[in-house]
Amino acid sequence: MDFVSPILKIVNCLWDSCDKRAVYIRQLPENLKSLRDEMEELKNVYKDVKKRVEDEQKLQKEIKHVVTGWIRSVESMEGEVNEMLTKGEEEIKKKCLGNCCTCCTCCPRNCRASYELGKMVPKRLMLCLNCGRCPSPTLPVIELPLDNTVGLDSLSEEVWRCLQDDKVRTIGLYGMGGVGKTTLLKRINNEFLETSFEFDKVIWVVVSKPASVEKIQEMVLRQCDAPDNRWKGRSEDEKAKEIYNILKTRKFILLLDDIWEQLNLLKIGFPLNDQNMSKVIFTTRFLNVCEAMGAESIKVECLKFKDAFALFQSNVGEATFNSHPRIPKLAKIVVEECKGLPLALMIAGGAMKGKKTPQEWQKNIELLQSYPSKVPGMENDLFRVLALSYDNLSKANIKSCFLYCSMFPEDWEISCKQLIELWIGEGFLDEWHHIHDARTNGEEIIEQLNASCLLESGQSEKHVKMHDVIRDMALWLACENGEKKNKCVIKERGRWIEGHEIAEWKETQRMSLWDNSIEDSTEPPDFRNLETLLASGESMKSFPSQFFRHMSVIRVLDLSNSELMVLPAEIGNLKTLHYLNLSKTEIESLPMKLKNLTKLRCLILDDMEKLETIPSQLISSLSSLQLFSLYASIGCNGDWGFLLEELACLKHVSDISIPLRSVLHTQKSVDSHKLGRSIRRLSLQDCTGMTTMELSPYLQILQIWRCFDLADVKINLGRGQEFSKLSEVEIIRCPKLLHLTCLAFAPNLLSLRVEYCESMQEVITEDEEIGISEVENVQMPSHICGGALSFPSLREITVKHCPRLRKLTFDSNTNCLRKIEGEQHWWDGLDWEDQTIKQKLTQYFVPK
Repeated sequence: MDFVSPILKIVNCLWDSCDKRAVYIRQLPENLKSLRDEMEELKNVYKDVKKRVEDEQKLQKEIKHVVTGWIRSVESMEGEVNEMLTKGEEEIKKKCLGNCCTCCTCCPRNCRASYELGKMVPKRLMLCLNCGRCPSPTLPVIELPLDNTVGLDSLSEEVWRCLQDDKVRTIGLYGMGGVGKTTLLKRINNEFLETSFEFDKVIWVVVSKPASVEKIQEMVLRQCDAPDNRWKGRSEDEKAKEIYNILKTRKFILLLDDIWEQLNLLKIGFPLNDQNMSKVIFTTRFLNVCEAMGAESIKVECLKFKDAFALFQSNVGEATFNSHPRIPKLAKIVVEECKGLPLALMIAGGAMKGKKTPQEWQKNIELLQSYPSKVPGMENDLFRVLALSYDNLSKANIKSCFLYCSMFPEDWEISCKQLIELWIGEGFLDEWHHIHDARTNGEEIIEQLNASCLLESGQSEKHVKMHDVIRDMALWLACENGEKKNKCVIKERGRWIEGHEIAEWKETQRMSLWDNSIEDSTEPPDFRNLETLLASGESMKSFPSQFFRHMSVIRVLDLSNSELMVLPAEIGNLKTLHYLNLSKTEIESLPMKLKNLTKLRCLILDDMEKLETIPSQLISSLSSLQLFSLYASIGCNGDWGFLLEELACLKHVSDISIPLRSVLHTQKSVDSHKLGRSIRRLSLQDCTGMTTMELSPYLQILQIWRCFDLADVKINLGRGQEFSKLSEVEIIRCPKLLHLTCLAFAPNLLSLRVEYCESMQEVITEDEEIGISEVENVQMPSHICGGALSFPSLREITVKHCPRLRKLTFDSNTNCLRKIEGEQHWWDGLDWEDQTIKQKLTQYFVPK
């Protein structure tokens, strides 16, 4: 029986072979039908592609080689398939195929051809299926016309680094209008033509305002070569589904230009997932749009002078630029005026093209400096473009706040605090009845203007700036698009103002005179429409007689930072005045006539070193007063405590800044509930005999100088309270002071300065009983442990001549600190429980 097994194996193999052949022969009719149908579908696609190629060629677009290769492949395949279909029909007609459907052995000679054909048809069918998806006729990137991209190399490199980072899916390019965001995005688009970066499609969409989902969808579908019958006349949801199906398996790059608000990309149809690794790059004027869309934000800044000069020169043209030896020097003046803004440089360059004499250049420079809107192209092509950001501001009062910033000189570092107080005086923040709510709203407006690139950050966080070209645009808007040039009068520093000029300002509503001198006149000027007068600077020593006589509607008067020695008496007649600032003047006495200013909300008398007299009952007569500031004014022996009683009786006052020099007055400020809640900036100096100081939790800035007996500073906290408003502390020459543990309750402290405190060993002591008054259920905050404190907001600390202070109570979460100032030997001798904290903070140490 051993011979049976091999025979069975041979029979099984023969049967399997015959069975497989029979399947090919049996399925031949069905497969031929599938091949015929698929070829018909492929021919329809072929016709559509041929038509699109012809259309693209008429537009002189370059056709991809892969598409021409696909067309040739389909044409060749059509002939092969037709031949195969003909042979198949012949085989089906043969009797062999009809009789031998179960076994190919009954007629082996006739069935072999059917078997070979049946084996080839599925392969050809698969080729047809694979050819059914044709690539786009044109390249996946459409090259865009591009302006001069001078100065954009480093930004382009930064964008490409983000593109190559798998963790970054969305990139936002933000910056002020005309700064070159679109130019940069076009450059990125064109660089895809030369890069090895793998992608299937680059899609370019101009969004603009208002954003239309339907228009965006239509632009995308056209660029994705979607047949019209698949989306035209369909709903947004149907179009979104079509876009999603087209792009879900593709790696695409989406370039969105000029976004004004957050876009829901999924609603449009974009499949952003980890599988396709697609990327989105967009441009916007608003940082908050970048944040809302979860983008990696890249700010597009104005050009440095070298690049700005090169851009300007290219727009002027070599023929004009080299036509006279003085022109390059004059060109530098124009470039300085444009402050690196590319659009301004291009427009100014175009305006100067063809002007080949120094006289023509000088004339246009004077026009650019005095009336920039009159320079050809500036109004229509620059100011109106920039003004779109202004138009986008949500409320009328925010627009007023923005325009107000143009009242300051060019390149001026504007104090945020002063700016907000001016806005309060003008009534821009009147919807907030409490001055502290108004301040908070003012801070939010500044943040919004910063995020809209209408303001810029200053040298410190307490200041902002306005770009010169933005300022010119704001003044143009304030003067009703330049139609009423005297509606807002701004005179730059160091000018002598003659009487005939003043006579032209009858219609002026806002006036800014910075460091000017004014010619005396026989007749008092007519300022019947004047609402605002800012007159600061060392040259402002006096005003012509009766200068303030005809100011019947004035609300804001700022005479700060001047050498004014006597306050003109007629200011006491300005009964509509809401804001009066006399800070840093040489005035020695306030006239009693100021008591007539019953609508005055803000009286600011800071840094008035020579001020000796404030008449009794003057302050208490100012019944509308909300803000009173006498900070750092050391006249009257530096103690203005006698004013506390007058301030306490004012109904509306809630923001007081005052220096005190006696224990009695200091205690009065603590005992009075009204004063305790209202004093925001407190300066204590030379308070002999004061051993303990109790602070109000509403205090924002604290300064203690030469209090030689002071040993302890505490805070009067209620249940659940924090010292949350305190931002700046300065302690100088308090030799008995042991610690400042009350600062453990000040999470928003920004600046700490401690000098000549010889007894101080720790800023924060580990004794939980120290630092607060006897108030039930008040415990040390959770962010202090074992004496280590994160000081989460602290930016700057200064320590000088504190030999016993050997430990800084910082932990590893101190992330905001940027400057530690002190003596080198003190820093070298500090004790550190954790050396990694020392290593982290060493980079911020500045030896003194």
